[in-house]
Amino acid sequence: MFQRLLFLAAVTVFITLFMCAGVVSAFHPLITDDAGTQGKGKYLLEINGQYGHDKDHGTIQNTTPTATTLTYGVVNSLDVAVGVPYSLIRTKDDQGTTHHDGFGDVGLSAKWRFYEKEGLNLALKPVITFPTGDKDTGLGTGRPTYSLFFITTKELNPWAFHLNLGYIGNENKLAQRVPLWHASLASEVEVVKKLKAVANIGVQRNIDKTSHTDPAFLLGGLVYSITGSTDIDAGYKYGLTRTEVDHTVLAGITFRF
Repeated sequence: MFQRLLFLAAVTVFITLFMCAGVVSAFHPLITDDAGTQGKGKYLLEINGQYGHDKDHGTIQNTTPTATTLTYGVVNSLDVAVGVPYSLIRTKDDQGTTHHDGFGDVGLSAKWRFYEKEGLNLALKPVITFPTGDKDTGLGTGRPTYSLFFITTKELNPWAFHLNLGYIGNENKLAQRVPLWHASLASEVEVVKKLKAVANIGVQRNIDKTSHTDPAFLLGGLVYSITGSTDIDAGYKYGLTRTEVDHTVLAGITFRF
């Protein structure tokens, strides 16, 4: 078992290094997590990414965050996961153009589904990140951070709805706001066999202490099941407020085994 886990971790890091598209999400391209777990002894490998374009006060920033996440079902109601992010950041202003790329802060999380009855699922998800990214280039916070999310999923066939409420202890060396909060709502529906349409809206407290406008987004996308164990997805996220990234295109692939 240990050798198998070690091999899967090595594959995860390898893929992260060479992929140019990926962000972490339990049901990509949604930002909002669902309360589902993998089941005892089962794995989930997600390779997700996005390309973001943002223009603010004459500064243009293009970002390509990528991430690979490996999830393991400890028992039927409990998952553990590790996420390895990698980002490309290009910023252009009146001083010229700068490029930064590298690994971000590695995250470790667990998801405990503590209630399941009549299509209603409730879960708690604690998250810890480690300061493995370079804070001076915007790839990390410089300190360990911690978060706790309350997750609700309600199934109303053929629909499913997901609600996330989160507390984020954004410890950092960047003079950012501490703590933060998160609230988001998502829905999904199977439009034809193997194809789901998804939608998502959410808001999170601004990390900028000088701003009173919180980033809010609206997202839509599609998820196609190639097989029972492999999904591909694509989505588009629009910034509803000026502090959110203006336009973001998302894509990903998920493997279950």
